[in-house]
Amino acid sequence: MPLRSIATFLFLLLFAGAAPAASILVWGDSLSAGYGLKPGEAWPTLLQTRLAHEGFRHQVVNASVSGETSAGGRSRLPAALAEHKPDILILELGANDGLRGLKPDLLADNLRAMITAAQQAGARVLLVGMRMPPNYGPAYTRRFADTFADVARTQKVALVPFLMDGFADRPELFQADGIHPTAQAQPLIVDTVWQGLKPLLPPAARR
Repeated sequence: MPLRSIATFLFLLLFAGAAPAASILVWGDSLSAGYGLKPGEAWPTLLQTRLAHEGFRHQVVNASVSGETSAGGRSRLPAALAEHKPDILILELGANDGLRGLKPDLLADNLRAMITAAQQAGARVLLVGMRMPPNYGPAYTRRFADTFADVARTQKVALVPFLMDGFADRPELFQADGIHPTAQAQPLIVDTVWQGLKPLLPPAARR
């Protein structure tokens, strides 16, 4: 057999035996979609860099949509699960529900439905919590924040209690609207998400 044919055969054999990279689906709203940021600045993109640096082959698919609600995410998720077949789902939805004053019980129902759908599709889930500004009143803000912890506990999934933990009280890290974090805040978000994500990454995923 000619040397070129042997080399081609060995390459095809190696390629066929290589396991495809696992995927992480980020399912969020404008806080994950990169609203107001330049391409490549949003935290899911930085998460891809962190994964590679740490030696993981996972591919991050950011399917976040600005303005998305938990109801909208719930309706779109089955098709996304079928298309991307993620190993891990990072579920970051609820902020827009809170800003609209949605009852926490309805938010919880939507979160549970998305978690169940992901688990049935074979994905592990990392739920990312959100909090509301104090002007929504102590009763609502408390119930809203508790919703994520309650859902994570009953559904037995990993939880990041608050996406903007550690800098929510630093106005210089927010855009002019006071809602969306700046590019400088994105690495801080990655650090927060990483704490919940890393335990879900199996050692076998390392190179």
